[in-house]
Amino acid sequence: MRMEYTQLGRTGLKVSRLVLGTMNFGPQADEQASHAIMDAALEAGLNFVDTANVYGWGDDKGRTEEIIGSWLAKDPAHRDKVVLATKVYGNMGPDGVPAWPNHDKLSAVNIRRAVDASLQRLGTDHIDVYQFHHIDRSTPFDEIWQAVDVLIQQGKILYAGSSNFPGYKIAQANEAAARRGMVGLVSEQCLYNLFERRAEMEVVPAAQEYGLGVIPWSPLHGGALGGVIRKQVEGGRRASGRTADLLADPAQKARIQAYEDLLDKHGLDPAETALAWLLTRPGVTGPIIGPRTPEQLRGALRAVELKLSDELLAALDEIFPGPGPSPEAFAW
Repeated sequence: MRMEYTQLGRTGLKVSRLVLGTMNFGPQADEQASHAIMDAALEAGLNFVDTANVYGWGDDKGRTEEIIGSWLAKDPAHRDKVVLATKVYGNMGPDGVPAWPNHDKLSAVNIRRAVDASLQRLGTDHIDVYQFHHIDRSTPFDEIWQAVDVLIQQGKILYAGSSNFPGYKIAQANEAAARRGMVGLVSEQCLYNLFERRAEMEVVPAAQEYGLGVIPWSPLHGGALGGVIRKQVEGGRRASGRTADLLADPAQKARIQAYEDLLDKHGLDPAETALAWLLTRPGVTGPIIGPRTPEQLRGALRAVELKLSDELLAALDEIFPGPGPSPEAFAW
């Protein structure tokens, strides 16, 4: 399989069309298994690795960054080959305990503290793409960009990105950056898949207008687009969470069944097709995949070479119609 690359938004940074998500590193894949996944990803040419300071969750927040750091330490060549992205926003203290003042969100104080802590866990001297995990309604963008500017000057980060931002916040952020003569946001991570297409209304157009690369998370919608009904029939594990809720809704289950029947007709794998569909969408840099094993990684990698016909794309639109652009999606 030959990996494809594209530039991240309007930058000169070249990244793979699939992004290795690491949220399962620690909670569902131990250090050895996580390293095996990263080895396989790098061997396949996947060079974009995404994490967050809170991954590991619960009392193990930060554990995922530590696992990545130990992998980077195994071979000095690793760091130069990967584009490393992490995130800041969440409370790094124990779950259920309110954050100590200034120990979460996007104040200049917390950004400075959080980036130094991430660098230590990752065992590196710089982060390629430092992402705001959520909007902070209490901190003005001028303060955020002042903090980012200092970090760039110190060589601790190279680019800034966003995650879960609405379109108007992407615009506000980049207009504030432009006033300071800064590059601004270069990427936006958002929930985007066949089931959940609301990002097409304003987030994706805003990202395109300002030159941000779109990085969809949850491309299989929690497993609902991964052949869940077929797996249950074949004796696979029972669906849980969001997927179980969808299957409990007769109308949503019928959509999933229609999706799987359509792909059976074309001889296609549901998970690979869901990823390949995102790769056809305007503005998308690459979806985040979260394999728990090297075998799951190999299945995801096949999506890069999968070409979907116009007929199939039209059929997918019938099953999962998008909302359309705004304001037409909600006005005349």
